[in-house]
Amino acid sequence: MKKLLLALFVVLVPNVINAATVARVDVNGNKRMDAESVRILAGVKLGENITTTRTNQIAKQLQESGYFGRVDVQMSGNVLKINVSESPIVNMVTIEGNDEVSTDDLKKEIRLKERASYDESTIGADVQRMLTIYQRKGFFGTKIDPKKIELSDNRVNVVYEISEGHPTYITDIEFKGNKVFSDRTLRGQILSREHAWWRFLTQFDVFDEDRIQYDGQLLRQFYADNGYADFMVKNINGTFTPDREYYSVTFDVDEGEKYKFGDVKIDNPFPDVPDRELKRALKTKSGSIYNASEIESSVSALRGVVADYGYAFINVEPVPKKNDTEHTIDLVYQIQKTNRIYLNSINILGNVRTFDSVIEQLLPMREGDPFSLQTIEEGRQSLMRTRYFKDVQMVPSRIADANMMNLDIRVEEQPTGELSGGFGWSNINGFMVDLGVTESNFMGRGQIVQLRGSIAEYQKQALFSFTEPFLFGRQLSAGFDISYTKYDYSSLGSYGYDRDSLTISGRLGWKLTDHWSQTVRLSASFDQNYDLQDGGWSDANLYTLGTNFKYYNLNTNFQQNTHTGIVGNLGIAYTGFGGTETYMRYSGDITAMVKFLDDRWQLRTSMDFGYLQPLGSDDYISRVYRYFLGGESLRGFDIAGVGSRNWYYRSYALGGLWKVNGSTQLNFPIFIPDEYQVKGFVFADYGVLGKPPAREDKFQGIDNLIDSDWRTSAGVGVYWNTPMGPMNFSWGWPLKMNKYDRERRFLLSFETQF
Repeated sequence: MKKLLLALFVVLVPNVINAATVARVDVNGNKRMDAESVRILAGVKLGENITTTRTNQIAKQLQESGYFGRVDVQMSGNVLKINVSESPIVNMVTIEGNDEVSTDDLKKEIRLKERASYDESTIGADVQRMLTIYQRKGFFGTKIDPKKIELSDNRVNVVYEISEGHPTYITDIEFKGNKVFSDRTLRGQILSREHAWWRFLTQFDVFDEDRIQYDGQLLRQFYADNGYADFMVKNINGTFTPDREYYSVTFDVDEGEKYKFGDVKIDNPFPDVPDRELKRALKTKSGSIYNASEIESSVSALRGVVADYGYAFINVEPVPKKNDTEHTIDLVYQIQKTNRIYLNSINILGNVRTFDSVIEQLLPMREGDPFSLQTIEEGRQSLMRTRYFKDVQMVPSRIADANMMNLDIRVEEQPTGELSGGFGWSNINGFMVDLGVTESNFMGRGQIVQLRGSIAEYQKQALFSFTEPFLFGRQLSAGFDISYTKYDYSSLGSYGYDRDSLTISGRLGWKLTDHWSQTVRLSASFDQNYDLQDGGWSDANLYTLGTNFKYYNLNTNFQQNTHTGIVGNLGIAYTGFGGTETYMRYSGDITAMVKFLDDRWQLRTSMDFGYLQPLGSDDYISRVYRYFLGGESLRGFDIAGVGSRNWYYRSYALGGLWKVNGSTQLNFPIFIPDEYQVKGFVFADYGVLGKPPAREDKFQGIDNLIDSDWRTSAGVGVYWNTPMGPMNFSWGWPLKMNKYDRERRFLLSFETQF
């Protein structure tokens, strides 16, 4: 006890002895800040007893304010003297040397502002935040050197000099512990790739820590889908070269044993839901290889079957029971009833530009609706598909002691304006260049405004378009289009005509069901047509009223660009109302697709038909408005290369009043890595073009070559979804043709935007 008291005496007595009462506070060295402001920042009061410890506290407090580079505080008798040296004022903050990251993105990370006090600790934090941005892009060798340039009047400019270097590339991807699958197979299952010069179009060979961790998840999913339920990624080891320009990674894995499904049962609490329908919906079958993805698909399918019987509020819990001796996994799908929960309020947060009403129109749920995670996810996807937002988060929260939920919708907006240009080449239009401006969220109202123009070897076009997606605040879209198109087809293939066309149209569209929609369109076209056979120009005015029904139901793998589902259109239009042409047009198309083998393969079949019914007194429709087949619509044949022809101008196609054509195509991966989105394909095309009007049966008294025979072709090709746009190479061979048909074995089309 005595020793403790002695220690306190030694510590406290000197401070008490040295304490003095403040009678005056003198401030020296200040230039911009007045003395009274310094006294307020110091927090000292007249009459206060000041010890040595207290003077140190005052000095620290002033230093931490950020206004001073040096502070000295001491007592002189009863006068507290504060000597300061003010920090320079930042005149300008600039960034130099950055190419890979925009200046705007880097400035968002800078806390040092103009007209603020110069603070080296703030600069150091700024450098670290900017380095983090570069590291996320794979530039681990980036160096940032902040420079201070002194100016007059105690001002400074701060320059962040950046040396980016090149990205940190992945040189080696190795696997340890794998016996069932080779390193090459496992490398194909992850996103990361080993660096090679020809990977310049992708970033998957650049080190990204988040992607490496995601690769681990992809490996777990791959093994779990191939029967290895015990698979583990024990460790992911990576090493940088000393200059941090290259990176090597090793995945240490434990594959475990391979399992099959044992007994698969369903615990069904609903007497009116037939067990046979539930069993039919299951993707997991007893005796088949264990597959985690099939379990997830089975859960979704069971929910759908039960929901069809009116039970929307359920949980499906797959309960596994593993038999290590037999290497089987029994499954019981437990269907559990839950209480009904309703949405109390929907709160939209984070939208600065986009109106709340626009977001609300895109949501499939309203306040008071039953709470459904599936519906909420549909709403999130609906908002993301607009591309108004960089990110959308749905955050539900339960209200205590009530069967109600609140839902916060947190959005992060992104620019919606687009300035695009492009160039390309196709067999129909030749070389082309286009330029366009599009705003898909005009004034935050969800309106779409587009201005576009293109110049091609055989076609020139200008377009202005406006679309209001929520007319009168309803799920009703309306818009108008004004376009001018000039076709120079008289010297191209079998068309044999030129055409100048100005079209003004209005449209109205609405959804009929989740998958069906309808559009009504009214248009007026003012054309000038030159026909090679007639040898002169003629005027044509077309006034058209039509409607189109569209069916869309696709399940898409965006990474592989493959689909399963059906897309279809059915249209009918009347052209007349006193115009120069009077006819009905009936049209339709349907496309069915299925993806398989890890969604990397796709089988696609399609059929397209059209029928023109002349209504004029002369039972005639001008050739430029008829149907033609060939080129991309019937590969292996030239553009407009099949069907009836003029006996004298063999290259001159007469077109037809109806057509039926279709295609079956199998897309498959080839030896090129998936990230390049290069696919091979084989195809079989077919088509028949109807006869032209009876007036075309003869030319100068001699019978023309009239037919309505079927044509078929088959071939192979390569599709490449380049970063600049899709490119198609195909080689087709006619299998059934007439002797006056025109072949085109090779077909190339390429379009791009940048």
